[in-house]
Amino acid sequence: MSSSSHSPSAFDRPRSVIKKILAKLQNEGDGAVVRRGIGRNDLKNLDPFLMLDDFSVTPPAGFPDHPHRGFETVTYMLQGGITHQDFAGHKGTIRTGDVQWMTAGRGIVHSEMPAGAGSQKGLQLWINLASRDKMMKPRYQEIPSDNIPRAEKDGVEVRVIAGESMGVRSPIYTQTPTMYLDFTLKPRAQVHQSIPDTWTSFVYIIDGEGVFGSPNSSPVAAHHVLVLGGGNGVSVWNKSSKPLRFVLIAGKPLNEPIVQYGPFVMNSQSEIAQAIEDYRYAKNGFEMAKYWRSQ
Repeated sequence: MSSSSHSPSAFDRPRSVIKKILAKLQNEGDGAVVRRGIGRNDLKNLDPFLMLDDFSVTPPAGFPDHPHRGFETVTYMLQGGITHQDFAGHKGTIRTGDVQWMTAGRGIVHSEMPAGAGSQKGLQLWINLASRDKMMKPRYQEIPSDNIPRAEKDGVEVRVIAGESMGVRSPIYTQTPTMYLDFTLKPRAQVHQSIPDTWTSFVYIIDGEGVFGSPNSSPVAAHHVLVLGGGNGVSVWNKSSKPLRFVLIAGKPLNEPIVQYGPFVMNSQSEIAQAIEDYRYAKNGFEMAKYWRSQ
């Protein structure tokens, strides 16, 4: 619901902000610049989430051929376009508002390069896979902007990338159960979004500033990650004179060991050694890596 609530809170157990981190600029890939909110020293991961990058890529920079195993990558374009191609012959360009949900599973080798001149911007989220799913067959789900369900009410607009909000549901199937909502609040608008009790949740502010958790907390500005504590929902208020845009992301924790070596995320050191060997010798899911190079 997005209407105002007369009780002190819209939820019997409202979630509050338990950690606030400014995503600072750093270099990544080949000349790309990212603001990394998750996957850094002070926030290594947030089970089931491994990484969140707010990226900006200007040609000739990009993310040339690289592998993944054991998790999903979700790319959501905010401006411009990214062209990706992989060793299985999958190729395409996602543009502003489009989403690509890639389940790397046992192995993908791909490139992600800017699709035009100027700055190409977006968010990339890494979602871990349960041990039983890590070696699954790779899969893509791509949704053009026009097909992302949206709803609008009382100065609140939501784009539902995964999960459900304001009565609309996304067609994306999430291997690791995930909610991914892109909210824009006009000045003086507020939203109350329920979140499954046991799920991990966080907010990343794209534009503007907002009040999160309780109405008397201090406003937080763009490029902050806000980790939310336990509860069954979160409330957000835009008390400023400009629009507020943020993503609210939540997922079911896996509660499994995480062993990460760059683009490989498994449950044990021996599985990482196996992934490195499989990639090096082009086997167990990496067969096509032997001869493939992106064009």
